[in-house]
Amino acid sequence: MEITLAIIKPDAYKNGDSGKIIDRIISEGFSINGMKQIHLSRKEAEGFYEVHRERPFFDELTSFMCSGECIVLSLERENAVLKWREVIGATNPEEAEQGTIRAQFGTNTGSNAVHGSDSSDNGRLESNYFFAQKDLI
Repeated sequence: MEITLAIIKPDAYKNGDSGKIIDRIISEGFSINGMKQIHLSRKEAEGFYEVHRERPFFDELTSFMCSGECIVLSLERENAVLKWREVIGATNPEEAEQGTIRAQFGTNTGSNAVHGSDSSDNGRLESNYFFAQKDLI
């Protein structure tokens, strides 16, 4: 079994799409080992996205991520990272396949509804960023 982190981003949360996204997570066979609603501080957002600090979109991304409530979820299943990335679709919702979460709920590359870990190692690291072991089922 593999761990990945999902975040329902402020745009999807604000638009009332969280329940639909959580239903999709469950229907795709993921176990939700941890889930909480948060409002990231600037420092937390910058820490989480530290790997992108030198990228031109860093300030926009971190400002967006601390602009409202999010739901963070630690997900588990076989091939969790690959499966979650398949379910969410391309970063740019306009390029995402029909039926993916980003095609359905995202509006642009910045407001693309959800986050997904990009590797098994990052899935575990990112989950640990938001959840202590004692908080996971």
